Amino acid sequence: MSRAAKWSLTLVILLAVIAAGVALFAHESEIPTASIDPRQFPEEQVRRGQEVASASMCVVCHTAPGGAVNAGGFHMETPFGVIVSTNITPDTETGIGGWSFEAFERAMRRGVARDGTHLYPAFPYTSFTKMTDEDMRGLYAYMMSQPPVHNEPQATRLPFPFNQRVLMAGWNLLFLDRDPVAKVASESEAWNRGQYLAVALGHCSACHTPRNALGAEEGGKSYLGGGSAEGWIAPALNASSKAPIAWTGQALFEYLRTGYSDQHGAAGGSMTPVVRVGTSQIAEADTRALATYIASQMAGAAQGKSGLTTQQREAAAQAAVATTDTLGARIYANACAACHHPGPGGPDLFGTQPPLWLATSLNLEQPDNVIRYILNGTQHDAGNPRGGHMPGYAYALNDAQVTAVAQFMRASFTGQPAWNDVQDAVRRIRGEYPLALQGREQ
Repeated sequence: MSRAAKWSLTLVILLAVIAAGVALFAHESEIPTASIDPRQFPEEQVRRGQEVASASMCVVCHTAPGGAVNAGGFHMETPFGVIVSTNITPDTETGIGGWSFEAFERAMRRGVARDGTHLYPAFPYTSFTKMTDEDMRGLYAYMMSQPPVHNEPQATRLPFPFNQRVLMAGWNLLFLDRDPVAKVASESEAWNRGQYLAVALGHCSACHTPRNALGAEEGGKSYLGGGSAEGWIAPALNASSKAPIAWTGQALFEYLRTGYSDQHGAAGGSMTPVVRVGTSQIAEADTRALATYIASQMAGAAQGKSGLTTQQREAAAQAAVATTDTLGARIYANACAACHHPGPGGPDLFGTQPPLWLATSLNLEQPDNVIRYILNGTQHDAGNPRGGHMPGYAYALNDAQVTAVAQFMRASFTGQPAWNDVQDAVRRIRGEYPLALQGREQ
């Protein structure tokens, strides 16, 4: 059978399975509204639910910029279109205030709302379905005990056929794995706790695992093999990690607790709120357990594929910034070296900042994260004990200049091959900005 014929047969089978799923499971009944008195929930159960909510980072996606906590309206970019998060405060008209536990659990475990509408897996019910019953009831108690906010976010409108939510019944038939997280007897209690936090609550794989053409996470060796979130590259958290120096459990703990690691730098992009409202807010022992589990997944990564040691990288960086014979070198000397100067002997206004020659972003196969850091800055101290934040240079540098300094850092600090089509990537990313910033493309 030819390759084209195999693909055609696969597509026919796939469509048949989706059709069967739609036929069998598309119709979901509406669960009647309920009157919920938050005083019914024991204080200890609510406290447990607060821990679960922090570990699950509900607020990250259900809070719009400048909006009320969990009142919805956050716009999530997906390959299928923009999905707008819903109001999950206990408001009875625009939130989940009329949802019984039965309705809440169905949404969390099966991706079906109280009114029978199928939810998109941008809401990670594919992970939450593995939550223990005790954690599920605690989370429900906590959510129903929060202040209600009357807010009706804009409805999600995806292009056809993705706007046909009934198709999610077939998708669930194909991809929804509801098996609980199995404990591994040969691993420690902390490792098993970290596995549960990563898989069932923190849904780390939602961003850090590649997805197939239908938006489902790839399994097997692809688990935690790198993905994307809101335009950022979510680097691999398994043995394919591009980090030039190995992540240890302690380094991961510091990063997840504070948003900063001396050996790896500061959190950015979508990881910033994950740390701020998630991994820094749960019990310290849970953060350490999560770090233990993730570190085990990253064991065996081929660190430093360029063959450079940490000391060689720093020496190469020192030699590079001592020259100004290229546009990228001159821009780095004028705009970056004051904070990111490798080693002694140069201007260092704010104390040594993250060592760029050890940054994972510079070692990735695409330049997107580096470009976003240059244009956006960090706009927060990200837990850096020395304080301060990196300003964005979207106003100050044009596309050619951003390209030059990104390529300079890549060539000078990593020993990796030069990126291709960097200026095209700069233009594409700058296109997301207001028109006032897009004018810097020349």
